[in-house]
Parts: sequence; C-alpha cells; structure tokens
Amino acid sequence: MAGAEKKVKRALISDIHSNLEALNAVLTDIQQQGIEEIYCLGDIVGYGPNPRECLDLIMECKVCLLGNHDQGALFDPEGFNTGAERAIFWTRKQLEHYSLNPSEAHRRWDFLGELPRVHKEGPMLFVHGSPRNPLNEYVFPEDVFNRRKMERLFSLIERYAFQGHTHVPGVFTEDMRFLSPEEINHELVLGDEKVMINVGSVGQPRDGDPRACYVVLDDGIVRFRRISYDFEETIRKIYQVPDLDRFLGDRLREGR
Repeated sequence: MAGAEKKVKRALISDIHSNLEALNAVLTDIQQQGIEEIYCLGDIVGYGPNPRECLDLIMECKVCLLGNHDQGALFDPEGFNTGAERAIFWTRKQLEHYSLNPSEAHRRWDFLGELPRVHKEGPMLFVHGSPRNPLNEYVFPEDVFNRRKMERLFSLIERYAFQGHTHVPGVFTEDMRFLSPEEINHELVLGDEKVMINVGSVGQPRDGDPRACYVVLDDGIVRFRRISYDFEETIRKIYQVPDLDRFLGDRLREGR
C-alpha cells in the first residue's frame, strides 16, 4: 500500500559479556532470518575473554545502550563481586592496549563513552536495568512478590519495557506475574497491557539453559530464541587468562 509504514523486524540482544562465540552464533541466526536492525541493551564487556572483538561487532548495531559492566570499564567499578571486579580491570587493560592500533583503541573508548542509558520509541522503552534505574537495578522473577517495587516500575513505562541485566529471560505482567519463555511457548503478542520483557543474555545465560538467548520483535510479536554455540571454546579462553576466574567459564556449561 502506498504510503504505508514499513514494518521493521528487530533483534534485541543484551549481556554479551565478551563472549565472542555466543555473539557470532546469535549474529549468524539474526542474519539468516533477514533481520534488519539490532538493538543491544548493554553489557557488551565484562566476564569474558574477547572484549575488543565483541565491541567491534556491536558497533554495527543500530542502537546500543550502556550497561553496568560497560560503565565499570570506563570508570571505577562499584558494587561488583571480586571475580567480576578483576574481570573488569582485565577488560580495561585490553581496551587500553594501544600499541597494535591506537586509532582502534580510541574508537572503542569513544563508542563506550557515548552510549546512552535509555532509548525510547513511542510506547517502547529500552533500558539495561530497569525503568527506574536504567543502569543498575535488577528486576528478578521473584520481584513479582514485591508489589510496591513492581507498581513503581510499571508506573514509569508507557506500555512496553525491554531490559536485560539479570540474564533471566521472561515477561513481567502488571498483574504481578512472571512468565518464562517456556510458559508462553516462546512468543508474546503485545497488546494493551503493560509488560516488562527481559530479553535474556547472549553471553552468560542464567536460567539453567546454556544456549545464548535473545528476542526478535516483529510487528507487535515478541519471540524468544535460543541458539547453541561452542561454549567449550569460550571456557578454554577464560581458563587461559589468570585474571578471569575459572568459575566464569564453568558456569557457561550449565547456564548459571
């Protein structure tokens, strides 16, 4: 129809955490589906062994937000456990390694330093953490029992919020339910009800499934996708870096 608005199919990814094998597998899946736009909801770096390579790939996304680990690489990390903190300091060293190609190093720092915390399109809000604290606030499945918290979060969104940060995919409803992707057959039709949707994690899933997770947003339909990747290769790389805790590799096998 002449003058009709073109429907754009988007991929929503989050929490790559320097896991190049997972990111490449997801990007391949996205390409095979003919998806035109990728939105990244933050935490490109941290935990994993390939921060530079992952940053270079994410720079091609149409939209990218700042995650708490990305900010930790830019500034002093706050609120991280020992393993995460050591990984951040190691990541910073990798990004500060100017000797090979100074212009590439500066380009990566500039990219991180310019990332916004919030992106909004009509009734859709995109954040890393939550509508209240886009960078740092976790919204866990069990928070549905914290009515005060959830009511406050829902009051801050117009209709739909997309987020990451917890690495646990699923849908929060305004009537205080959390629906895992399995409970909704991996698909949700967006309607009049407010929802908060966690898109899961590409590089470090924590819902018991080791496969990379992301979301496809296509004409008002949200689809959760799980993609297998060679996590043993990522684990091998982590083991080779003394500053990266071996647990950061081990957890990839179980999706924890």
